[in-house]
Amino acid sequence: MLDINEICKIIPQRAPFLMIDKVEELKPGESCIAYKNVCINEPHFQGHFPGNPIMPGVLIVEALAQTGAMAILSKEENKGKNALFGGIDKLRFKKQVVPGDTLKLEVKLIKQKGPIGVGEAVATVDGIVAAKGELTFAIVG
Repeated sequence: MLDINEICKIIPQRAPFLMIDKVEELKPGESCIAYKNVCINEPHFQGHFPGNPIMPGVLIVEALAQTGAMAILSKEENKGKNALFGGIDKLRFKKQVVPGDTLKLEVKLIKQKGPIGVGEAVATVDGIVAAKGELTFAIVG
């Protein structure tokens, strides 16, 4: 289990844009399982939507991307680098995510050639799929 301090040693994102709270499993260059606790005091809930707070889909995708970045950037040769979006494919939202939910974020790297790669990404709440798709990334110095 990695806590927030250990996460910050691997990926460059910081509050308020750090979207993962802890890592349960990390296999450098292969996969990562992380969690995000969704809290009502997050600033996006002020406008998305008043009286009916729903986590924006783009932030679910960002949480998945940061989880994938943990797997990529924990490899020795990628330490100190960054992973940027190259594309989002086959992504579907299946369930609304609301304050009080805990997102389980799972990313498995399925393809990599040079600095470009693809990860299978799934976000679930209580075992129910909230979002699922493929994320393409590019490693930059």
